[in-house]
Amino acid sequence: MSTFEDSTVAKTDEQWREELSPAEYQVLRQAGTERPFTGEYWDSTQEGVYACRACGAELFTSKEKFSSHCGWPSFFAPLADGTVRYLHDNTLGMKRVEVRCASCDSHLGHLFEGEGYDTPTDERFCINSIALTLREGPVELSPNAPQKP
Repeated sequence: MSTFEDSTVAKTDEQWREELSPAEYQVLRQAGTERPFTGEYWDSTQEGVYACRACGAELFTSKEKFSSHCGWPSFFAPLADGTVRYLHDNTLGMKRVEVRCASCDSHLGHLFEGEGYDTPTDERFCINSIALTLREGPVELSPNAPQKP
């Protein structure tokens, strides 16, 4: 998988393979998907900030997480504009929007819209648990995190 030109973390495929477990590499660098209801965070209610497991960039918070009963962690919005990027994904005969980390271009999951969830955005960021690391505690963002407008 090629590296997004504007990503701030640039590593070779070999470096990613050395740093990530085989399962993490398959999801984050090869756009794989973990099985539903098996990931660490699909039903987590812990307060905290969810960061990219590959590069540590802060992506989502527990304030935007909701229970969609789909088997993967679901968020109605990212932490801030610019933390994720979007690619149109027409594989598997479906029209989906792939969600990637804006810092390292790792695959996170997909964005679905118009499903009728009672959320402020009517969007569901369906994210692989293995793509995230939860920094538990009160939602306090690092000074380097993008700020919401």
